[in-house]
Amino acid sequence: MSIVGNFRSLTPVQRNTFVACFLGWSLDAFDYFILIFCASSIAAHFQLKISTVLEANFITLAMRPVGAFLFGLLADRFGRRPTLMLDIIAYSIFELASAFAPTFKMFFIMRAFFGIAMGGEWGVGAALAFETLPAEGRGFFSGLLQEGYVVGNLLAALAFGTLFPHIGWRGMFVVGALPAFLILYIRTKVEESPAWRAGRVTTDPERNLGKDIMTYLGSFLFLALLMFAFNSFSHGTQDVYPTFLTKNHGFTPQLVSRVAIVTNIGALLGGVFFGSFSERIGRRKAIVVASLLAIPVIPLWAFSHTAVMLAVGGFAMQFMVQGAWGVIPAHLNELSPPAVRGTFPGFAYQLGNLLSSKNSVIQARIAEQRYSGNFAPVLGWTVLIVAVLVAIVTVSGREARGADLSHTRPGRQPT
Repeated sequence: MSIVGNFRSLTPVQRNTFVACFLGWSLDAFDYFILIFCASSIAAHFQLKISTVLEANFITLAMRPVGAFLFGLLADRFGRRPTLMLDIIAYSIFELASAFAPTFKMFFIMRAFFGIAMGGEWGVGAALAFETLPAEGRGFFSGLLQEGYVVGNLLAALAFGTLFPHIGWRGMFVVGALPAFLILYIRTKVEESPAWRAGRVTTDPERNLGKDIMTYLGSFLFLALLMFAFNSFSHGTQDVYPTFLTKNHGFTPQLVSRVAIVTNIGALLGGVFFGSFSERIGRRKAIVVASLLAIPVIPLWAFSHTAVMLAVGGFAMQFMVQGAWGVIPAHLNELSPPAVRGTFPGFAYQLGNLLSSKNSVIQARIAEQRYSGNFAPVLGWTVLIVAVLVAIVTVSGREARGADLSHTRPGRQPT
C-alpha cells in the first residue's frame, strides 16, 4: 500500500518524469548486460578467450566517465530533458552497430562508444528525477530508480533465455537498439526539471562549470572513492556470474536465465527495501547494514552445487548488494553541490566505474590462472573484501538525508 501511496502522491508530470528516467536507466542496463550474457558465444565466434572478450566490457566501463562528464556538462548548460533524449539515441545507435561488427576489433571500438553514451544516462536521469520529485518518499524512489539497472539485467536474462537460441548474439544486440523509441515518450510526456529552469534564470550563463567542480574537489574525490567501492561490489557479483554458471556448472542458457531472473527479483526487492529503510535510519546506516549482510551469504551464493541453491544464494546476495545501491541515487544527489548536480553525481559514479572497470577481467584471469577456471573462490573473496570497503568508506562520509534539491543556484551547499 505504501508503494501505491508513493505513486499516488505524485503529480502527472512527476510520475511521467520518473517513469522516463527509470526506463532510460533500465534499457541502458539491458544493453550493457547483453554482452555479459553473450560473452561465451562471442568468445567462441571470434575464437578468443573469455577474458579477452571481457576486455570489451572493460572498455565500456572505462569510457563511462567520459560520457558522464560530457553529457553532464550538456545537462547543466542546456537542460536535463534534451540531454537525456540525445543520450538514449546515442547508446541505442552504438548498441545496434555492435551487432554488425565484422571483427572483434570493430566490436571493441563500438563498445567503447557505447560506454560513452551509457555513462551519460544515470547522472542526467537522476538529476531530472530528483529535481522534479518531492522530498517526501525520496528514499523509496531512490531505491526504485536504481533498481532500473536490475530490471535491465532481468530483461536481458529473459531475452537471453527466450531469444538467444533463435537469433544468436548478433540478434541480441539488434534487440538492444529498441530503447531509441523511448525518446518519443520523453518528447511528449516529460517536462524540463523545474530546478534547472529556476536556476537558469538566476545563473550566469558564462560561468565555468569546470571551475565549479574544482571548488568542490574534496567532496568529488570522496564520492568517486565511494563509487569505486560500490561499482566493485555490483560488478564483482554480477559480471562473471553467468559465465560461472555456464562454465563451472554446465548450465544451459535457459537455466542461466532462470537463475538470473530469481537473482534480479531479489535485487529489485532489496533496492526498494533499503532505499525506503534509509528514510528511517539514514542513508549511511542503511548502506552499511546491507553491505555487511552480504558476507554471510557467500557460501550459499558461490559454493552451492544445485541450480535451486545457487538461485537462492543469488537472490539473497543481490538483495544485499542492490539494497546498498538503492540508497545511492538519493545519497549522491543530496551530497552534490546544486550548481553542478547534472555533472557531479554522474561523473563521480562513472569515475568509480573506471577505477573498477578491470574487475571482470581480473576475476576471469585469476580464475583461469590460479583456480583452473573455477570462479567460486574468486567470487567469494571479492564480496568479502569489497563489502568491508563499502562499509568503511560510507561511514567516513557525511549524512545529507532530506537535502533541498529544488534549486541549482551556485554557492549554496545541500542542507
